[in-house]
Amino acid sequence: MSERGWLPLLPEAFRAEVLRRSVLQHFAPGQPVFHLGDPPGGIYGLVAGTVSVSLAPSGASPRLILLGVPGHWTGEACFLTRKPRRGELRAVTETTLMHLPLDAIDQMAPRDPQVVHHVALILMMSVEFLFRVIHDLQKPEADRRVASVLQRTTWIGEETPIPLTQSELGVMANASRKQVNAALKRFSKAGWVTNAYRSIMIADPGALRRFAEGDEAD
Repeated sequence: MSERGWLPLLPEAFRAEVLRRSVLQHFAPGQPVFHLGDPPGGIYGLVAGTVSVSLAPSGASPRLILLGVPGHWTGEACFLTRKPRRGELRAVTETTLMHLPLDAIDQMAPRDPQVVHHVALILMMSVEFLFRVIHDLQKPEADRRVASVLQRTTWIGEETPIPLTQSELGVMANASRKQVNAALKRFSKAGWVTNAYRSIMIADPGALRRFAEGDEAD
């Protein structure tokens, strides 16, 4: 956790205290970590496995936005706003998370004014990612939106099956099941992906990226 994601960007003393105060928690596939509307809680860092992050504006149901990768942290809004959870975090595969409780952060903050800035950095990293999501969703062609989602999920790791169904991929790409199926057939024929039951293997992430950005011929 000290080598990727949020923690490596921060001072050594702060990293050490986060690691000392955090607790490892294990989740089975499909098990929720927290739900929309849950009381305020601490932050979670992904050590191993895969989690899904679903978000929603006020009054709406959460929709799948991204799959977390090791080193990814979330849950910072509760510390910053003291409001209930604004989304849902759920284990997709066997998952290990590092949990820094809210009261632990509250104990750290009075002794170090920079703690608020350190936690806010998680928020800004999330905002940067959401900029990418918005950019991808504005592409008019459904197959390029699908390619964009697949290319983003390769951050999980090379040669690792992407644990997404066609329906879930459609939600993330704002595409119909028919559009997703057509795109996957096209990408499979080109040798870019291998489509299996409830998972997709990325064979050529570079080709997907070029196609998603319009650098690959139609």
